Amino acid sequence: MADAKVIPFDEDTRSRRGTPRPRGRARTKGDTGPGSPAVPPPLSAVPQTQAGGGGQDGQEDPAPVSAEPQEAPGGSAAQPSLPASVEALTDALGGFADRLLGGLWDRKVAHGLAFLRRRVTGDYEVDDFGYDQELTDQVLMSLLRPLYDQYFRVEVKGIENIPDEGGALVVSNHSGTLPMDGLMMQVAVHDHHPAGRHLRLLAADLVFVLPVVNELARKAGHTLACAEDAQRLLERGEVVGVMPEGFKGLGKPFSERYKLQRFGRGGFVATALKTGVPIVPCSIVGAEEIYPMVGNAKTVARLLGFPYFPVTPTFPWLGPLGMVPLPTKWTIQFGEPIPTDCYAPEAADDPMLVFNLTDQVRETIQHTLYKLLVQRRSVFF
Repeated sequence: MADAKVIPFDEDTRSRRGTPRPRGRARTKGDTGPGSPAVPPPLSAVPQTQAGGGGQDGQEDPAPVSAEPQEAPGGSAAQPSLPASVEALTDALGGFADRLLGGLWDRKVAHGLAFLRRRVTGDYEVDDFGYDQELTDQVLMSLLRPLYDQYFRVEVKGIENIPDEGGALVVSNHSGTLPMDGLMMQVAVHDHHPAGRHLRLLAADLVFVLPVVNELARKAGHTLACAEDAQRLLERGEVVGVMPEGFKGLGKPFSERYKLQRFGRGGFVATALKTGVPIVPCSIVGAEEIYPMVGNAKTVARLLGFPYFPVTPTFPWLGPLGMVPLPTKWTIQFGEPIPTDCYAPEAADDPMLVFNLTDQVRETIQHTLYKLLVQRRSVFF
């Protein structure tokens, strides 16, 4: 048998024991040459050597095999490296991520600074009602959207029933102790309508006498619930929202939830007849349970000048914490529009026609509420 080569355990090998081992990847099949880390064979694969050049007699144990990496031709241990293709791909991905994140961040900062400059210098537009579209889109909707998406998890149906252009009057039920339903309806139209329309709500006069609330309501496009303002907006081709129940619906006790109150004298129908815009019924389920109103402190309400002072299971017993609404699951459904352009503008003076259309809108909303309640699995899910 030919002599097998024995790796000597010499002084150079012993001196390298004190040096740290280079770290690298494991050698794979096909790795050769000085650039690849050496992988020693197992001890069982090293043949035994014979003393003096062969023969079975005088066989000696082989010298221990060193586990140290082999030296490269330059005298230093070989340093393993990633393939060039992997390094190139890593560099490319890193550069792309830097450019992408940096570009987005730069654009956001530039957009924010430009917005602040316009607000400080007064370089923005508002209409004669005080509506500030830029502030509404950039700030107010951004503040309401987490409440809409994550807290109440609003589901919208029939948003296509609001026309893409021209005026329309959206008529909805009203509930919830505080007018959160109107704000959520505004976000629904703003975020989900395919034409990106804006809802201009008609609010009670109490809204416009409260400090801070007055300014925010004007900036968001709300205006006083009067026939003159509503007619002007509809003639401009705006989408106007009205809740005819008013405080009677907003402050009704929890035992009467989802039972519509009177719609007044039908002033909204007369306005729609004068302008010839369609009436879109809207039904909102989920708002009734955010503040279950179990009582009304009428004396406190008179002292504060409010139409009612709610008593709920948490308010006023828990103080400000009791004003946190319950996280109910909402559904907002826009029904098929009721046309009014088939009538002459003088039809607004016909009390029977106004009464019939008002009753039709009210019944449509009430029946839709019942259907949504039957389909609802739970108040919170």
